[in-house]
Amino acid sequence: MCTPKALFKTLEKSLVDKPWQSVHEGMEVRLLEEENELYVQARSRERRMKENAMRRRRLKKLGEGLHRLKRRIRKDKPRVKRDDLLERLAVLKKEAGPVAALVKINKPATDEPINLTTFSYELDQPAWQAALERDGSYILRAFVPWKEWPAGMEKEASVLWKWYMQLIHVEESFKTLKSDLSLRPIHHQIEKRVEAHILVAFLGYCLTASLRMKLARAAPGLSPRAVLQSLSAIQMMEVHIPTRDGRMLVMPRHTQPEVQQRMILEKLNLELPPQPPPSIRSGKVELTRTTRGENL
Repeated sequence: MCTPKALFKTLEKSLVDKPWQSVHEGMEVRLLEEENELYVQARSRERRMKENAMRRRRLKKLGEGLHRLKRRIRKDKPRVKRDDLLERLAVLKKEAGPVAALVKINKPATDEPINLTTFSYELDQPAWQAALERDGSYILRAFVPWKEWPAGMEKEASVLWKWYMQLIHVEESFKTLKSDLSLRPIHHQIEKRVEAHILVAFLGYCLTASLRMKLARAAPGLSPRAVLQSLSAIQMMEVHIPTRDGRMLVMPRHTQPEVQQRMILEKLNLELPPQPPPSIRSGKVELTRTTRGENL
């Protein structure tokens, strides 16, 4: 199971000397055993870059708010009241979240005047650098003593990390069933129809799982949801052209894939079907639009 980030500070000194083990590109893990419990620190390069960017945005927003208060105090027109200052500081800290603890703010006491001496702030540089270093890391906790470790399996941090990722895949499967495949809600009243609805959703998930396995080998950075969303832009349409003798020339055509879509198709070793042949329909065909399109 994943643990709160507060536990990282407790185990940081014990983990610092442990060797890192590479799971795949951009992901490292290391193992710590303490009091019949196993701790795995996982560090993701992509996750670290994302959390660093989020932390910097919050710090920038907090700094801008503090600068505005500083300008108000410098102008002193109208006079800034202490209660208003404290109330605004509370709002800024709440919006900044944990980043607020990395800024040292000196607030005026009850009997002190409000000026640039009694109100000041500065960034805690050591705490800021430590927070940036911790970004992208999380701690996994497991109660699996070595004496009960499965026979023939290596006692490594990567094994525990893969077990945890299996849990992530299970949770993702439920999310896929309920959102992408619309398993819920079920509006059927007859038991057989309910079972048929679940069966169709399950078969759809089997296809999603197969697509995920293909992507793991060909394009690890893509998810099935992203692939389906990109390929859904390819449309099949019918172009209706009236002839002089009153008949209708119907030309079914699918749109040409864009660069990103072609790359996905190449990675999955897939090809679009050939353009269907045109056909001629007799009689008048009433159309509200000149083309009719739908997803492939």
